[in-house]
Amino acid sequence: MSVLPEGTARGDLTRARLLEAAVQAFAAKGFHGTTTRDIAAGAGMSPAAVYVHHRSKEELLYVISREGHQRTLDLVREAAASAGSPRERLAAIAREFGRHHAEGHTWARIVNYELGALSPAHLEEIRALRIGIEQEVRATIEAGVASGDFDVADPGMTTTAVLSLGIDIARWYRDDGRWTPDDVGDHMAGLALRIVGAGA
Repeated sequence: MSVLPEGTARGDLTRARLLEAAVQAFAAKGFHGTTTRDIAAGAGMSPAAVYVHHRSKEELLYVISREGHQRTLDLVREAAASAGSPRERLAAIAREFGRHHAEGHTWARIVNYELGALSPAHLEEIRALRIGIEQEVRATIEAGVASGDFDVADPGMTTTAVLSLGIDIARWYRDDGRWTPDDVGDHMAGLALRIVGAGA
């Protein structure tokens, strides 16, 4: 039984339904091709219900993007903290980043490829989260260069390459394909190590 007041719990459930409906609609039609009516229909609500919880379609996209990027930043930080050497840390980060983007490929397409639809203020906040993710990966790569474990000429460009591999999973991953999210994560870990000259 929920410890939240009944109205709060119901409101949380309604917001969750709206967010899920928005994810599915944005994934199917793109942000600009989706209407609030599409989102409401997907959630089994009236169009007016959307505005009870969110001021606009853009705000829904912002919430989805903020939550998605925050989860990714937390995951990258946890992976980096779970391992010892730069090689182990980079492998852990790439593995979890890849698995995460395969498991959540639908939302990942939205949060990574619909950024241009965000308002300037919302985009600035999301960019800060993206910079945080980038800094975690870059710090690991720079630590590997300093220790001699990695052979990298440009840590910044290498960071972009490693992250781009993971982000692009959202474009091609299919739930009915022959690879599981764990398969993808393990392969991404090996690729990341090759990129930095540390082998598999």
